[in-house]
Amino acid sequence: MFLLESASVCYKTEAALTDITLRIPAGQKVALVGRSGSGKSTLLKLLFEQRPKEIAWVPQDNGLVVSLSVFHNVYMGQLGRQPLWYNLVNLVKPLRRPVDAVGEILEVVQLRDKLFEPVGELSGGQQQRTAIARALMQSGEVLLADEPVSSLDEQQSRLVMSTLCQRFPTVVLAMHDIDLALAHCDRIVGMDRGRITLDAPTSSLNRDDLLDIYGE
Repeated sequence: MFLLESASVCYKTEAALTDITLRIPAGQKVALVGRSGSGKSTLLKLLFEQRPKEIAWVPQDNGLVVSLSVFHNVYMGQLGRQPLWYNLVNLVKPLRRPVDAVGEILEVVQLRDKLFEPVGELSGGQQQRTAIARALMQSGEVLLADEPVSSLDEQQSRLVMSTLCQRFPTVVLAMHDIDLALAHCDRIVGMDRGRITLDAPTSSLNRDDLLDIYGE
C-alpha cells in the first residue's frame, strides 16, 4: 500500500524528515503521533504524494473554499467522478441527486442544517467537519488526515474517528490526541525531530509512557 525506504525531506537547509523507512499494508489503521514540529505532517504529505488520485485527503488547514457553500465544498469530493458539464451545472444550480447525497453525509457529521451556508460563516469545528464530509463524499479505500479532530469537542471527536475508521479500510492519521489514537488505531508510529522513534501495535503500548514521550 505505502512504502518508504530511507526517505528524507529538507526545507531549505532544515531537515524535516531524516532516513524514514516505513511500510503500511492495506487494511491498517495507523496513527502518527508526536509533538508539534516532529514531522508528522511532512510524512503524511509524503505518503499522499505516492497515490494522490486514490486517496481521500483531509489537510490540516481543511482545504476548503470559504466563499462557497458547505454543499459545494462537500460535493468537491465527487468532482473527478462526474463529467465537466455536470459539475458546472451543479455549481450554478445544485441538482437533486447530489443535494440528497451530500445531505446524507452531512447528517453523519451533524451539519445537515448548514447545507447551503457559506463555509466562511462556520465555526472552526464546523469547517473541520465539512472537510471530513468531503472526504466521506470522496470515499475509496484509503484516508489520510492531518489532525482531523483538532477543533472538535470530545463527543464529536469520538464520532468522527469512529466514522472514518468504519468507512475507510486503510487509515493514516497525524494526531496529537494519544487517547483517541489508542482507541481507534491498531498501530502507532511515534516521531521526534523528523525521525521515527516508535513503531508498534497499539495493544503493546502503555498510555502513560506515550503521553510522557509524545504528548503535547
